[in-house]
Amino acid sequence: MTFETILTQAKAERFTAAGQWQNKTLTDFLDQAAADTPEKTASVDSRGSFSYAELKRQVDRCALGLLEMGVVPGDVVSIQLPNWREWLVVHYAAVRIGAITNPLIPVYRDREIGFMMERAQAKVLVIPASFRGFDYPAMVGRLWPKLPSLEHVLVVDAGYGLAKGFHSWETFIGTAWEDRRDPAELATLRPDPNSLSLLIFTSGTTGEPKGVMHTHNTLVAGSVPWSDKLGMDNSAVIHMASTFSHLTGYLYGVSLPLQLGATGIFQDVWNAEAFVDLVEKYGIAHTSGATPFLHDLLQAPNLASRDVSSLKRFCCMGAPIPRVMVRQAREELPEMSVFGGWGQTECGLVTMGSPNDPVEKIITSDGRPLGGMEIRIVDLDGTTLPADAEGRLQIQGPFLFQGYLGQLEATRELFDGDWFDTGDLGSIDDEGYLKIAGRTKDVIIRGGENIPVAYVENVLYEHPMIDAVAVVALPHPRLQEIACAAVVLKEGTPEFTFADMQQFLKDKGVAKPYWPERLEVVSDFPRTPSGKIQKFQLRDSFAASAEAATQSMKETS
Repeated sequence: MTFETILTQAKAERFTAAGQWQNKTLTDFLDQAAADTPEKTASVDSRGSFSYAELKRQVDRCALGLLEMGVVPGDVVSIQLPNWREWLVVHYAAVRIGAITNPLIPVYRDREIGFMMERAQAKVLVIPASFRGFDYPAMVGRLWPKLPSLEHVLVVDAGYGLAKGFHSWETFIGTAWEDRRDPAELATLRPDPNSLSLLIFTSGTTGEPKGVMHTHNTLVAGSVPWSDKLGMDNSAVIHMASTFSHLTGYLYGVSLPLQLGATGIFQDVWNAEAFVDLVEKYGIAHTSGATPFLHDLLQAPNLASRDVSSLKRFCCMGAPIPRVMVRQAREELPEMSVFGGWGQTECGLVTMGSPNDPVEKIITSDGRPLGGMEIRIVDLDGTTLPADAEGRLQIQGPFLFQGYLGQLEATRELFDGDWFDTGDLGSIDDEGYLKIAGRTKDVIIRGGENIPVAYVENVLYEHPMIDAVAVVALPHPRLQEIACAAVVLKEGTPEFTFADMQQFLKDKGVAKPYWPERLEVVSDFPRTPSGKIQKFQLRDSFAASAEAATQSMKETS
């Protein structure tokens, strides 16, 4: 399979000369850590732990085994595993031999997996026999006839009686491939750091997923600024519960601890109470995740009875941090800094707050650009706008992806020179802090006036009865669009009415044109596996119910 990208030699030379691309792969860092601190714990998960020496041995053996299976540089290896050590082994092995990893989120099922694997044309797939009660081999058996490129499936915890084409992971990794192939071959296969390393599909907040292509250099660059900005070194203990198959989980779980030679502590299923126990047991200092994870942590029943003094930083991504949540975190975990950041699958985290930022900046902004990245706000014509003016957010720098799979021209259309149009709206203040206003497709224009979605959501988050909120646009025959507030109420909350919402917004001094004109109380939001609310699903659902109600009224009148 040919992977066409937008990478140019001039761009590669520019980023390399600036020191923003180190021309390293993850296995370069693995080799260094295994040589320097072989007995140090590299990773801990629900299945056990690896020292750096053990991890390297497993990776090299897996790499030789993949070669025996016929995997060659440029082939795609798909991984649909939870945050288990086998995920790390397979990915680092793919890096070792120049194969491309295609991460697949564990909660994806036939429709998503069929779509993504058909486009990725993977030669090997690695899955669990079962996770959270789901039969993965049965799903792959249903899909296999439509996946002609798929040759081998490795099944973790396979047991016995596998169908043809399925192989036990335990047998595979227990085979001494190093006795069949010369391990020295691996050094000859070290990939060009500008070749593709990751084919990761967008999480679908706005519709059909796109295959985002990242090189070794773009991925390594995306984690490099963290150590300086957050004071991390090889003594760091870093936690990750977001799936490795999302770029957040990948960059700051799979990549960052290895680049530092640090220790990663991983959860395959997020559970705040279990996380608190892990903090006490391992001295976790840093975690990253979607804002709902912070909410859960603050509600954890064992939070007050455990020693969590090691936890210094919580980086929230994917949604604004409600003011009330920051206040609560400071009260209950005074040694922990909470700050946000903004990024996408196409670029990793581009802006990030700082533990030293004023509270107002943490609450109202998404931080400033990380080293090497640049941001700007433009109007519809591409003219750069002044400070505090709202417009389209564009970015450029060394973290940027190198194209969408099979959509080279569509990729180029999103660039203005080196500037990538993110599809987000925002503003930048005179100190360089970014404030995201929402997706361009989430903009609500009521009778010609823009409604500041993020602002309204942040106010509603302060209501004591509301646990989560999303404001979306609904079609209107006269005004074109109106705002609908969807809320999830806190457990045990009595009825929350439209009148209650209006009174609260009035008491908060919110301009009446900004008040949502419809309220929907829901049990939960449709979310991506990384925790982002899928607003397009809310819009479609509410619009359909409104249309059905209108039609019913017409038929009965």
